[in-house]
Amino acid sequence: MERGLTAMRYATVLAGDPAATYRQVGLASRAGGADPHQLVGLLYEEGVAALRTAAWAAENENSALRGERVSRAMAILFALEAGLDFDKGGDVSRTLASFYHGLRQQIGAASLGSDPAPFRDAAASLAEIAAAWASITSS
Repeated sequence: MERGLTAMRYATVLAGDPAATYRQVGLASRAGGADPHQLVGLLYEEGVAALRTAAWAAENENSALRGERVSRAMAILFALEAGLDFDKGGDVSRTLASFYHGLRQQIGAASLGSDPAPFRDAAASLAEIAAAWASITSS
């Protein structure tokens, strides 16, 4: 019985958007063996991708996709902020918390309109932080 339910779950997932399923499997496999430094990098990567897709969706008047990608970007920003260590990180952690908060406000305001530019700006800002993070070697 359990085997049949598992097969049904996989069939349901695969019947949806195959490209999305592939991306999820790829992300899960990359996250599986990642250290904390790499996981933060993956969050940045996914956040930038979500914001770029939100911009595309805004341009193409796809409000459902825009809403989904905005929600994903917001969740990622909350996760990034939740992972900050204010004791060890000091001023850097406080600066990043402020940055994430401001970015969430920018994205929230942008989600009420149809202009893709704020999503692109947010993606560029997050990509800049991601590049700085990537330049730091994991210890």
